[in-house]
Parts: sequence; C-alpha cells; structure tokens
Amino acid sequence: MTASPASETQTAEARRGSEFAELSRRIKSEGLLHRRHTYYALRIGTNLALLAAGVVAFVLLGDSWWQMLTAAGIAVVLTQFAFIGHDAGHRQIFQSRRGNDVIGYAHGAITGISYQWWVSKHNRHHANPNHEDEDPDIDILVLAFTDRQATTKRGVAHFITKYQAFLFFPLLLVEAIMLRIASFQAVLAKEIKTVRLEGTLLVVHTVVYLGAVFTVLSPGKALVFIAIHQGLMGVYLGCSFAPNHKGMPVLSKDDAVDFLRKQVLTSRNIIGGRWVDYLFGGLNYQIEHHLFPNMPRANLRRAQPIVQEYCTRQGIPYVHCGIFASYRQVLSHLHSVGATLRTPALANS
Repeated sequence: MTASPASETQTAEARRGSEFAELSRRIKSEGLLHRRHTYYALRIGTNLALLAAGVVAFVLLGDSWWQMLTAAGIAVVLTQFAFIGHDAGHRQIFQSRRGNDVIGYAHGAITGISYQWWVSKHNRHHANPNHEDEDPDIDILVLAFTDRQATTKRGVAHFITKYQAFLFFPLLLVEAIMLRIASFQAVLAKEIKTVRLEGTLLVVHTVVYLGAVFTVLSPGKALVFIAIHQGLMGVYLGCSFAPNHKGMPVLSKDDAVDFLRKQVLTSRNIIGGRWVDYLFGGLNYQIEHHLFPNMPRANLRRAQPIVQEYCTRQGIPYVHCGIFASYRQVLSHLHSVGATLRTPALANS
C-alpha cells in the first residue's frame, strides 16, 4: 500500500523533530547545559570592579576634557553589563527564575534599560528569528530588511531606508538612547508586570546618572560626555547584535521550517579567538545560542564544533565568518533592499 501525502509529511516532520532531539541529547551528555556559577561570579565581579574604577576616575578627573575617555570606557563596561542581563534573561546563570531575575533587574538598573521589557521583546525574537511578520528585531521604523518592508516606508523613514547601508552605523549612535526611551514607554504603557519596580529603577538610574554628570562637569562638557557615552554604547550594542541575523534569510508566514532549521538557517556565527567571545559577550556563537538559549555563555565555545558537525551531517547550511565579513554581508543586504527605493522600477519588476 502506498503511503498518503499526509502521512509522508507527518513522517518527514517527525524525522526532523527527532534531529533536534538527537542533537539535544548529545549536548546534554557533554554537560553543556550545566550552570557555570564560578564563571559568572568572576565575570560580574570583574565588571563591577571596572565600573568602580570608572567612577573613581570620573570623580578624580573632575571638570576636565579627559573625562571623554572615561565616557568611552564606561560605555564599554555598561555594554558588558548588558550582556550579563541578556544571559540572566535566558536563565543561563541560575536554575531558578528568581535568581536570574535578581541579576537581571540589578543589571537593568545599572544600564538604565528595562529588564522585563527587553526579555519579552527578545523572547519574541528567539521564537521567530528573522521572521518578517513576527520578529521585532527586524520591525524597525527607519530600516527595511525585505523589499516588502521597504515599500511601506514613508517620509523621513523612506529617505533613510533608501540609503540605509550608508546610514546604518550612524543610526547606531542613538541605539542606547532609543532602548532607554522604549523602556520608559513600556513602563508608562504598563506593558510589563513589574511596573513599579522597573519604573523606580529607571528613574533612579536617570537621576543618579544625570545628577553625577552635571554635578562634576560643566554643562558643555556634560553634554559632550553624555553624547560620547550613549553614542559609543549604542554602536557597541548594535555592532554586537547586528551581525547575528541581518543579511541572513528572512522567513515569512509561507515558510514552514522545523525548529532546528529555523534557528540555524537564520543565524550567523562570528569566528575568532577568545577576545571575540569577550567582545561579543558570547553572541558570536549565535547558532548555538539560538538552539540552546539557556546554555551558559562559557559553554558555547565547546558546543560550536558539535553543532557544526551535526548540521553538516544533516545537510543544513551552517554559516560562519569573520567580523568584517559579517558587516560586509549586513551592509550589502541593506544596500540591496534600499535599491527598491533608489530605483522605483525595481519595486514594480
């Protein structure tokens, strides 16, 4: 008896589901989902020491233009704090939700970004990475990642999207500010459960930050300090997240793919040594992170060859490249999409 098309489809889906189950068993057998408390204690301790050093330097330098170096240093340190908040949001640090949330809220208070708002947004991204209709990370007012998105832009957004490849890095200068604005908006709109807690943390952060800057520095220097600090932090954050998915295949509601392929096909790894691991906060192992989001950052390096070998064996494209190659791919994709607006005839072809 010949199998029906429906039964063949079910068999294929079951086979694909078992593929990820097989990979998951291998990862678990290697102990790669075990928590790394010592690692995170050292990482958090180092970040706190660096932040304390930055604060001491800020106080000792006083009203000096040398403070602009302090602004740059603190931008780097606070981005590292944001990476820890990211890990806490994925439950990588502790088994318990409460333990991770304590770390997450604390780091949200230090960076000035709402922890719960970001976790909700980021979880939606993980559920549907690079999905044209479901991923909030590719639903950006002034950028387009598909031709369809490009044709919806109007006014200033239309102009920016037209030349988005050239404006991409300059736009990142306001990324940190936009995250803070979105955090306040989420609290005011009561989009999160912990409105009072998050609202208090955001207000305290803003008051302490602005109070310290304008107390120690003259108004002119204070404004330049804020611009450098917020601008560099925005660029650092954007440059850490952008290479992971931008320029990779974009899915739509018509694309039916299983979990394994959905995560692997839409993600890109950045290769390099341990300095790249530190620079990107472990996000350079984007494929492994998306497959096992609760895997502690320190274990991603060990998981990478296992996942790559498995994907190769299953015939699943596994994309990885160097830092600058990744940015070239991102900018090339943005330039190609922007061409829809630069050459209107392309939109009608």
